[in-house]
Parts: sequence; C-alpha cells; structure tokens
Amino acid sequence: MNDKTVENDKHGGRGYYTRLSHGGRAGTNVRGFVNVPVHRGSTMLYGSMAERTAASQDRFEQKPHYGTGGSATHWALENVVAEIEGGTRCQIVSTGLAAVTVPLLAYLKAGEHVLMPDSCYGPARSFCDNFLTRMGISTTYYDPTITGAAIAALFQPNTTVLYLESPGSHTFEVQDVPALSAVARGKGAKVLMDNTWGIHHFQPFKHGVDVSIQALTKYVVGHSDVLLGSITVNTREDWERVRATSVILGQYASPDDCWLALRGARTMGVRMERQEKSAVAVAAWLATRPEVKMVLHPALPGTPGHELWKRDFTGACSLFGVVFRDDIARESVHAMANALQLFGKGASWGGFESLALPTGGSVTRTAGSGQFGGEMMRLHVGLEDVDDLKADLEQGLAVLNARR
Repeated sequence: MNDKTVENDKHGGRGYYTRLSHGGRAGTNVRGFVNVPVHRGSTMLYGSMAERTAASQDRFEQKPHYGTGGSATHWALENVVAEIEGGTRCQIVSTGLAAVTVPLLAYLKAGEHVLMPDSCYGPARSFCDNFLTRMGISTTYYDPTITGAAIAALFQPNTTVLYLESPGSHTFEVQDVPALSAVARGKGAKVLMDNTWGIHHFQPFKHGVDVSIQALTKYVVGHSDVLLGSITVNTREDWERVRATSVILGQYASPDDCWLALRGARTMGVRMERQEKSAVAVAAWLATRPEVKMVLHPALPGTPGHELWKRDFTGACSLFGVVFRDDIARESVHAMANALQLFGKGASWGGFESLALPTGGSVTRTAGSGQFGGEMMRLHVGLEDVDDLKADLEQGLAVLNARR
C-alpha cells in the first residue's frame, strides 16, 4: 500500500486510514469513551405493543428489536466493513464459512446450478458437494483462469450464481473478475465473490460483483483470536435477500467478538501495509532459491496472474505460495516445516504471526487446474522482522536439503 493507493481510495473527502480510525464511531465532538461499548442482550422491552409492532417491521434497519437483530456494537462493525468493501450494507455472521454459505443459500434453490472456481476454499467446496447436492442444487467447478468467452459456455439454463475467489487462497490464481462478471450479468446470474485476500486492495462492486464475502477472522480481527465473517452488498434488493436469509438461518455473532473485530479494524491499515512489504520481500527472496521452482505471489512480476493483479488491485496481502522443484519429496517439505521456529504450522492467516502450511495432497481439484508439478507450501508473513523470517526459512531449507 502506498500514498497513491490511499489517495485513490478516498471517499467523501476522507482517506482509507481516516475512515478505518473514525468509521462506526459517534465522532470526536461528543462526550464519552472513544470506542463503541459492548452491547449485550437478547430480550428487548417496549413501552407499548404499538412500539413493539413498529420495531418488528424494521428488521432491515439498524434498529433494536431482538438480540439476533444486532446491537450498536454489531452495526458499528457492519458500517466499517461496508466502508472497506465499498458497499452500502453489511451483514456480520459467525464465521468466514457462514459468510460463504449464507449468500449461496440466499440466491440458490432446488433445481438450480452454481459455477464455482476449482481453487475455492475447501469448506466451500464441501458445502457444495454435500449440502447443496442434497438440496437438489448442482455445481460445476471451473478453471479459475478461464476467460469470459469460456465461462459463457459453462452456463446452463438453470445457472443462477457465478462464484469467484480471487486470488485462490492456496494456489493464488487471479481471476478476470470484470470479464466473468459481465458474462454473468448478461445471463441474469448473481456474482458472489470471496474477497478475503483482496480486502481493501480490490473493490468488488467496481468490478461487477454483487455480493462480497470476507472472513473477518483474518485481517479485520488481526490477532488470531476471533471467528467472524461478513457479507457486503451494494443494492437494497441484495441487502434484503441476504439479510432475510441470515435471519432465517439464525446467523448471529457475539457482540464481544464484534467489539474485538472493531478494535482490530482500527489498526488493520498499518498492519497490512507492513505485512504486504514484508511478504513481497520474503517472496522475492524465495524466488532466488535453487530449491524453489515457482513463487505464487501475484504482486511479483513474472508470476502467474501478475498482469491482472496489476490492473485490478491496489496492493497485496501477506499470503502466498511456494512450489518446490519437482525432485523434492513431500517428506522433505514436511521436515522443513517442522524445523521452522518463527513460522507456526497452522491453517489460518491474516494475523500478526507468520505461518507455514505444506499443502501437497490436501487441496482438492476436479477441473484440472492448479497443477504446478512440485510440492507446495503456503506461507503467511506476519509482523516479525523480515531478516529473521528469511533466516528461519534458510535454516528450514537446509533441513529440506539434508533430507533429499
């Protein structure tokens, strides 16, 4: 992220960092604490039945009527996330996976068809293959690098949803979102996108997306201690569809978790700026190593998807992949991961800590995509010193070489 990025991201005369700091708050010229308090509660009391009846009709608005409808704590977070995503309304849900499943259920019904990228989040694939199948909804997985003309050929008369995830969170294919979205719109289908990797750096609604999905667990929370998700839309029609489905499914997030996410959002800009620079530096260093066949980081020139990334994104996050040389065995990659001291072995990302996760044999692909010919490792770069991270990886690579 740079000054140009911040300048281009201005909204209402205020820049991105300012909006992260001040969004969802009462303001500075009021008496009281800086942060929105935690509002806990389930039952709401009313002065009269007429007042209660009126409140029950405001389920699409940020007004109290029952605990599952949210509170001032929830609404403050929803407003901040909507600002980040460039949308109008946001629904906070309990997990990142819930942020995937709620809109899929909102826009699909029995007898319909969804197009999913072959690189999608594993639990999203499992939801399609199991739950949606039982509901009579079919799924086709497509190569995420597909062109607009090619995706058009995959649409069926009953296709109502095109799902995107760009980049994919294991193999980092960057999708041509504007071209794919244009095809979907021409065929009357809704475009849903997992934008967790591109949070802030990719503005979904400017590129044809209808619904943007975030795992707030990652960068917004930022401290690896809360599970949350968000669903952001840009029209009243989409808001009512998503909101009604979320309510029907009983989706709810703890106000305490929302408060922690708000706290994380205030520093997200500076954390991501630091982590982006560090990740690019580590990725560029790994690209020079003889053990490495390819680095999968869209921000690096010459890597897959770089030109699309340069066209559509204003920056990058701190998650990327490494493909090792063909002659390096999976056992050697695991030995390297075990030897790392600063990189934890874990599946999430977006927190303050660095993580390393070998992914060979654990990523499902059915459309023939994502084949790079070597064992793979996914790396998340945290807030540690870059030189220390490089030294840790170097000693891990020494172990890898000793096991060959």
